[in-house]
Amino acid sequence: QVQLVESGGRLVQAGGSLRLSCTASGRTFSRYAMGWFRQAPGKEREFVAAISRFGGMKLYADSVRGRFSTSRDNAKNTVYLQMASLKPEDTAGYYCAAKEGEPVTTGRQYTYWGQGTQVIVSS
Repeated sequence: QVQLVESGGRLVQAGGSLRLSCTASGRTFSRYAMGWFRQAPGKEREFVAAISRFGGMKLYADSVRGRFSTSRDNAKNTVYLQMASLKPEDTAGYYCAAKEGEPVTTGRQYTYWGQGTQVIVSS
């Protein structure tokens, strides 16, 4: 069992930067590929980024590539989502998720989910 807790979401102006964190419980964090997803009001959940167990593979949605970056620190059981050049359309609840094996872009393949942190980008 893995429990995930996101933090770092807040109100930010367009063009600004923000770093989200997701910290996992337990001592087996490195067993899991980690994903970031987001869901805006009235919209479906969408993939944002994912990272492999030791960070060697990273995946990004086209909409965030070049602006967002994900990384992890297995010693701290934490995965990060660094967001830059934020746009109002980035406004959403951001969720981290964990799965064994390789990172993927499909949410239903992730086993564990956090409760989310809210990011609001004002224009």
